[in-house]
Amino acid sequence: MKLPFKYIAILVIVSLAGIFAYQAYWLTGLYHTMHSEMERDITEAMRMSDYNEMMIRVDKMKQDDINHGEVSVSAGYSDDGKSFVRSSTTISREDSLDNTTLHETFMPKGDSVYVTHPNDSTRVEVSVRDSDSSPQSALSAKGGLDVILRDQNSMLELATYFQRGLHSGLDIISDPDVMLYDSLLTSFLHDRNINLPHRLLHLHKGSKWDSTILYIDTLVNIGTPGYVPTSKAVEYNYSFDINTSQSYRLIMEPAGTLVLRQMSGILTTSFVILIVLAFSFWFLIRTILKQKTLEEMKSDFTNNITHELKTPIAVAYAANDALLNFNLAEDKQQRDKYLGICQEQLQRLSGLVEQILSMSMERRKTFRLHPETLSLHDLFPTLIEQHKLKAGKPVEINLDIAPEDLTIIADRTHFSNILSNLIDNAIKYSPDKADIMICCRKKETEQVEISVTDHGIGIPTDKQPHIFDKFYRVPTGNIHNTKGYGLGLFYVKTMVEKHGGMVTVRSEAGKGSTFTIRI
Repeated sequence: MKLPFKYIAILVIVSLAGIFAYQAYWLTGLYHTMHSEMERDITEAMRMSDYNEMMIRVDKMKQDDINHGEVSVSAGYSDDGKSFVRSSTTISREDSLDNTTLHETFMPKGDSVYVTHPNDSTRVEVSVRDSDSSPQSALSAKGGLDVILRDQNSMLELATYFQRGLHSGLDIISDPDVMLYDSLLTSFLHDRNINLPHRLLHLHKGSKWDSTILYIDTLVNIGTPGYVPTSKAVEYNYSFDINTSQSYRLIMEPAGTLVLRQMSGILTTSFVILIVLAFSFWFLIRTILKQKTLEEMKSDFTNNITHELKTPIAVAYAANDALLNFNLAEDKQQRDKYLGICQEQLQRLSGLVEQILSMSMERRKTFRLHPETLSLHDLFPTLIEQHKLKAGKPVEINLDIAPEDLTIIADRTHFSNILSNLIDNAIKYSPDKADIMICCRKKETEQVEISVTDHGIGIPTDKQPHIFDKFYRVPTGNIHNTKGYGLGLFYVKTMVEKHGGMVTVRSEAGKGSTFTIRI
């Protein structure tokens, strides 16, 4: 069962649209995924840079002979089920006058925050110590550390609170090194292929003594030299103490352009694939359409040629039957009349057979040309006379050959058929009187140019690209005054190309046509 062409076209278009839609959906999803990952990478880079900055400060404190300290952070659950994180700092100072050691413990007001975690009996403690020995860190738990470890998000959240607790305690001993933090942050971002200019702010948030006026101070403002954030810049805030009173603010341009830049290879490949698919589908539709048109023309040709073959056979048979059965052979005038009819119909049959054979000429693998040197001055007069005799209308053919001894190397039979087809077309498509001009010239490229010009009905511009196609005939509506099967010009083009030449047409509807061959 054959599907109609329109259903095939609809199926192809729907398939192509589906592929485009899926590709767009996949690329959009990939973009959002990469954008989210980049956002997380930026946030994680800020946290890790803060942690490393603290560790570097602890390492520096080890070498300090004046102040030593101990920072303790605890997290867990109180009796009422509330989760908390608490930080405390103990500083040891050596008094050089009396060689005494002073111990001060700091637990600022509000240096304990409550967080939301599963209500269990878990208690986790982490501490970093800096004393006479090397800095140490410890993590301990009572009654359910495994519960926390089961949930990665909960573990990361707790680790963040621990880090803030350490920060709050450590900042009492030494101030954050914002320059170091910026350097570490830049390095982390670079390792993640996030190479965007940035601005880094160290902010402090607080309130007046009466808690009615909130203020935010910018303590440090550094970043990429010369970078001025635009209106589209994105802010990333990271609070690094328990009470979120101190924070880092990273200002960067949107990461979308960077994501697109990283996706350039995938986008280019996808675009090329889509172009190839679109071209393939277009070529498929075009091929199907051409095949459909060719099948229609073949069917039309078969119907026409069958009718045309039957007609001369029937006429010749009737004329021959009259000579045999009605004693018309004894009458010379009647005999010649009926023999002439038979001869005319046989010639017509011969022409039809030749047209049919020429249709498959180009497919013959054994086909060979037999070129020889032909004199155009000797070849044309015979052809012109033949066409004048068989034409059913007045014919005027002017021949212009320069130089007069112009020759061409070609197969005599096929080259004569090429010229005959062109002259025959010029006569057929001239309305009342055929006025034809044949011009032959020797070109500078040593090619011979032959043009056949008529003043007939001409060919519409949109139909000219198809006139050399097999079975093609210029549509004339319901008017079929001119017999033809769409093979003549196809034969001309095929044979001219086999001679190593080319054929072109220049025409204007209502004013005539000029066919030019160059061999």
